[in-house]
Amino acid sequence: MGIFGRISTLFKAEANAAIDKMEDPEKVLNQTIRDMTEQLNQAKAKIAENIAYEKRLKIQYDKAVERAKEWENKAMMAVNGNRDDLAAEALGRQAEAQKEADAFRAQWQTQKQGCDKLKEQLKNMNNKIEEAKRKKALLVAQAKRAEASKTIHETLAGMNDASAFSTFDRMAEKVEALEAQAQASEELATEYSGGDDLEKEINSLKPAVNNNDALAALKAKMGKTSAAPAPAAGEGSYDSQYNNAAANKLQNIQSWDDL
Repeated sequence: MGIFGRISTLFKAEANAAIDKMEDPEKVLNQTIRDMTEQLNQAKAKIAENIAYEKRLKIQYDKAVERAKEWENKAMMAVNGNRDDLAAEALGRQAEAQKEADAFRAQWQTQKQGCDKLKEQLKNMNNKIEEAKRKKALLVAQAKRAEASKTIHETLAGMNDASAFSTFDRMAEKVEALEAQAQASEELATEYSGGDDLEKEINSLKPAVNNNDALAALKAKMGKTSAAPAPAAGEGSYDSQYNNAAANKLQNIQSWDDL
């Protein structure tokens, strides 16, 4: 194959591929049905012409048969009128009419057979068109379902792209790293917020200072003493009541028997 042949083949292949891609099943089926319907209508018109010709042949055949019968009747009338010469001539006309009728019958029968075949073909063609119309809805639905399934699979294939999911994984790792850095910064800020660690530890060992003890120590340092602080309310109340009751009882003792 020469270079021009190869180029021609290449262009045809590209053109066919582009046409296949552009084809819409629903539009193609609709157009096909329109074309078939148009062909059916054209065939009907042609067959109608053939049927009309067959009808004319039948009419001509019937007329020829009728003429043959008329000449036969005339021949019979001539015989009844004792005119054998006229009867013989009428029989000759009757034979011509019958011959013509036979010729028309042959043509009519041939034409009728042809029309019957054409009508059968027309009927089959019409049935195919009706079947195509019934199947069109199913084929269109199948085509749309296939297209939808193809779109879904292409979408899922795009979602399964490793690069997209790797981006999410990379962002997740980055967020985790940022969280870890934030926690580390917070921990360092807490531990090294300022001051000597040794001083902090020693200060933590000092007991809590009692304000009363501090006040007493201050007065002792100043050479001042203060009375013992009165017991708190309710403190030692049981001993005081007991001692008072015992003193009163001793004051009322008059003899040993009173004890």
